[in-house]
Amino acid sequence: MNQRYRRSSTKEFKHEAASLVVDQGYSMAEACRAMGVGSTALRRWVLQLQGEHNGLTPKAQALAPEQRRIQELKKQVQRLEREKSILKKATALLMSDEMQHLR
Repeated sequence: MNQRYRRSSTKEFKHEAASLVVDQGYSMAEACRAMGVGSTALRRWVLQLQGEHNGLTPKAQALAPEQRRIQELKKQVQRLEREKSILKKATALLMSDEMQHLR
């Protein structure tokens, strides 16, 4: 059976490869040869890194450290918002129980 092997790359490797094109002026072909990756993957990483440099936060794992930090902070804000919502509901429930006992 002929199975294709799919290699996974770390976000650091992807950032380094895309950075060759975006920041250091390598051509796509030169960067592909230097990093040993296919042109389709590198093109995708380059487009993502260019978007991140323009302030777009990707849906996938960010390549740029600043964008990774933004993603972490967004996740933390979402978690805190969920916790706050739960606490509000619990407080309302406790208050309604307390009001019923006072009657």
